[in-house]
Amino acid sequence: MRTFPLALAAALATTLLLTGCDDDKTGGDDVKNTDWKSGSACALGDMGVEVGAGAAPAAGDTGTVTVTLTNKGAQCALKGFPAVDLLADDKTTSVSPDEGAKPQSLTLGKGGTTSFTVTYVRGEAGSAESLDVRKASFTLPGDTRTAHELTWSYGEVAWTDEKPSVSGFETSAG
Repeated sequence: MRTFPLALAAALATTLLLTGCDDDKTGGDDVKNTDWKSGSACALGDMGVEVGAGAAPAAGDTGTVTVTLTNKGAQCALKGFPAVDLLADDKTTSVSPDEGAKPQSLTLGKGGTTSFTVTYVRGEAGSAESLDVRKASFTLPGDTRTAHELTWSYGEVAWTDEKPSVSGFETSAG
């Protein structure tokens, strides 16, 4: 069983809250989805993206990669989970939501921030049970036409019982 520090648990909980942005305006750049009751889905092109990591130092250790998004566009909504893929030289693998996590809705105003966290266990280099990840990419719910790609420099990822997972969206305090 893994034990997470309180700060990581808080970060994961916050990540679960961020799932969408609503905009009462509709314009040419807005993503339209009839399932969105008001406004539009947050568009990745309207987001500033920052990545921070608590990289796992050795095989078997748990690490986290937190992606913080800042809305630079109109108010929008996040509903659901970010879609995250890990890309190795010969394989692309989708990351599942945290076990027990429920998708939530979040409205993000201009300048508002949210984050989500990918949690993984570092794999043994060269092991058949590890994925030699080179890049990660993600899309936002309702905006699958644009993906953000980042270089993965956090070591191989174990692909056994403890597969990587992604939290929901979290809001920042303040």
